[in-house]
Amino acid sequence: MLVSAAADPGWTAAQTATILVPLIALIGLVIAAAVTYWFNQRAARRERRAAAFAAAIGVVERYAELPYRVRRRRDDDEARHKLTEEISEIQSELANHQALLEIECPRVAEKYAALVRAAKIQAGGQMKEAWRQPALQGDDAMNLEVRYPREKIDTARNGCINAMRLALPGNRRRNTPLLPTANSDPIRPAVPPQQSDQIGPATPPR
Repeated sequence: MLVSAAADPGWTAAQTATILVPLIALIGLVIAAAVTYWFNQRAARRERRAAAFAAAIGVVERYAELPYRVRRRRDDDEARHKLTEEISEIQSELANHQALLEIECPRVAEKYAALVRAAKIQAGGQMKEAWRQPALQGDDAMNLEVRYPREKIDTARNGCINAMRLALPGNRRRNTPLLPTANSDPIRPAVPPQQSDQIGPATPPR
């Protein structure tokens, strides 16, 4: 018994290494998997949010195009009906995107509301004036040769896009290039409130 007890070395460093090495490897795999999962989830959130932001901006752009659609309308009841239905659909989409942004990102929702407000003031007023104009006749008349001014829309749009960029996962304020919030487009003229056949001063064709 004494010889046997003396010969027993007990727990050795080799045995400890046999257990620790696989355990450390396993922990490393778990950490790597967790980090990869986190980055994948952030990338997915970024992609999903960017798509939602782009769709919201797209609806505003469709609204800003409505004065041209109204001005180029066909002179019949069916065309007017389809156009008014499209306007109502765009209005509903604007409200839907506003609600989604208020749920997903309230800071962006505030800027988006300002953009929608600017679009309804500027493009909405132009659309109202366009409805008062007679329907255009002939293909040549469809080339309006002018642009409606949209400096208010562009300024609010830049502010909204800046907020959207900052709200994307992974973007940091100091590393995110921002758009100017003041409109600097020199080719957008002011449109007089009262006009006959023309929409405004001559500018590049629209």
